[in-house]
Amino acid sequence: MKSIRFRLLIAAVAVLLATAISKSQTADDAPPPPPMHGHGDAFGMADDMRFLAERLNLSDDQRAQMKAILHKEHQSIKPLFEQAHQIDLQLRQYAEGTYEEKSVRALAAQKAQLDVELTVEKTRIHNELFQVLTADQQAKMKEMEAQHEARMQQHMHDAPPAPPEQ
Repeated sequence: MKSIRFRLLIAAVAVLLATAISKSQTADDAPPPPPMHGHGDAFGMADDMRFLAERLNLSDDQRAQMKAILHKEHQSIKPLFEQAHQIDLQLRQYAEGTYEEKSVRALAAQKAQLDVELTVEKTRIHNELFQVLTADQQAKMKEMEAQHEARMQQHMHDAPPAPPEQ
């Protein structure tokens, strides 16, 4: 379970870093790729991305490299998000209409496989972006991730216990 949370954290950081880099470009640069279907402004984390880019003190060359990576990878990851969205729409029909467990299970299995593919793609993209960083920036990024994980653990620890099931 801890490994899954760590992977999701890495994927979220990659998205944050990607948005920060794309938003930090000047108006003279090419426009960023259109947002992924159903996710608006890269999950609505543009401010977090700018913060992350500033904290890592990215050079203009690094920002350009990362923007190129994101532009290239956008084409491979967008269809996966679109497929996941279509499955969500189909599942909603069963939630709000006639429930058919066999159909829901089949869609859930498709969604699970898409989640695997998205995790693989996001982790690969994060790795590509991470490799653009200097050793000092990589260390700082790891430190920031560790601090974030510690805050998440503390938050989970401080959360009120779930009510007992009856």
